[in-house]
Amino acid sequence: MAVSRPTLVLRFADVGIATYASLRVVGDPSRTVTWVVEEPLLLAALAELDIGLPEPIGDESVADGLERALVTGPLAKPETEAVLAYRLGVLLLSDPAWELLIACASDPRAVLFVSPSARLGRVPWGLLAVPSARPPADSLVRARAAAVTFAGTAAAQVPWDEVAVASPTDGRRLMELVDVLMAVPANIANAQRPRRSWDDAAGGPPLLVLDPRVPGQRADSSLGSVLGRPDADMPLARHFSPLLADGSVLPPVDGVVELFRRSDSDRWWLADMLGRRPSRLLYVGHATAADSGSADQSALHLADPRPLTAADVMALELALPPRVALLACASGGDYRFDEATGLVAAAVLGGAQLVTATLWSLPTTAGYRRFVGGDADPMTEVVVAVDRAHVAQDAGCALDQWQRERMRRWRIGDTTASPLYWAAVVSFAVDGAR
Repeated sequence: MAVSRPTLVLRFADVGIATYASLRVVGDPSRTVTWVVEEPLLLAALAELDIGLPEPIGDESVADGLERALVTGPLAKPETEAVLAYRLGVLLLSDPAWELLIACASDPRAVLFVSPSARLGRVPWGLLAVPSARPPADSLVRARAAAVTFAGTAAAQVPWDEVAVASPTDGRRLMELVDVLMAVPANIANAQRPRRSWDDAAGGPPLLVLDPRVPGQRADSSLGSVLGRPDADMPLARHFSPLLADGSVLPPVDGVVELFRRSDSDRWWLADMLGRRPSRLLYVGHATAADSGSADQSALHLADPRPLTAADVMALELALPPRVALLACASGGDYRFDEATGLVAAAVLGGAQLVTATLWSLPTTAGYRRFVGGDADPMTEVVVAVDRAHVAQDAGCALDQWQRERMRRWRIGDTTASPLYWAAVVSFAVDGAR
């Protein structure tokens, strides 16, 4: 007999100069806790996070942002990442919220669905550490007050050095208490859309769209190769080779190398492949975040003169399989907009029930090796992990398990298990998918 898993929902809403938060246990409303994240503290949390991400700040070039993130940023070393995890845990979740999460830690593991506000759309929630101490309340009050001036509200200068304990956290992360999934926005989840369950689709072939060749882009350009020169002996090719043995892969190919860097994989090719009812879709390539203020202009780059926007996916009524993975720059950025109608929403409206995407740009393996050195291949490890998780019964939770394994390796000093990769990956789930 299956054991039911407790389900919790963590929700944030930006209202004026404050962000309101709630944590509730589904089926037990009496245990709901609420709190307010005041703007100076929210800005402080975002400032801490932004320094760690591989995206340019101010006048930085793309290479400068990548170097900062990989070499000097808080996500570059286990000891500084632990500090960031603690600080985010203090600034974003209240003590009663942590107490409820700890009380709901169970076997089997409870599931937490997160619905962030627009300003918290890039927070890697699973990374947050359980705080055992906080800065003194009166010091926080003074820091918040000092951050509000006639010129506007700035990030509070939080008095972290006033935490008078040897270790301000016991090291546990949110992902160790619960499985962390992203909630699909209610307007998308409740919309009329096709529904095809994983149980019905599981026997079909996967559709693999691996590093499509963007027209006019050299391999080393900004929209060039993500995975490097295709070779039958590279680890990712060896991973996918068994699928070719029984012909259970789309597109049909004679050799595994033909799956990579295709020049024919435009939107019409994609529509044709999706029409063959694959069990799942794995896309690895480039995405462009919307810059027009509308999430539906977020786009995937195919072998096409113009990118495939979320609006295009919806207009073409592309039929998506129940599981979709979009491993591309900030492909999971729907919540960063007031109307969350980005690539994840487009996939769900097309039929997906679980969409795995990324919160920020994943450094390519070439970029990683340029600044860190060595022969580690973290990009390949992410692709393989997501591909394996998506054939499990509970794909999102299977991916969480991989993230916990990577986090524990990182925590004991394995710097090749970089959180710039595992912490960026999130799964959006709907229709009971886990």
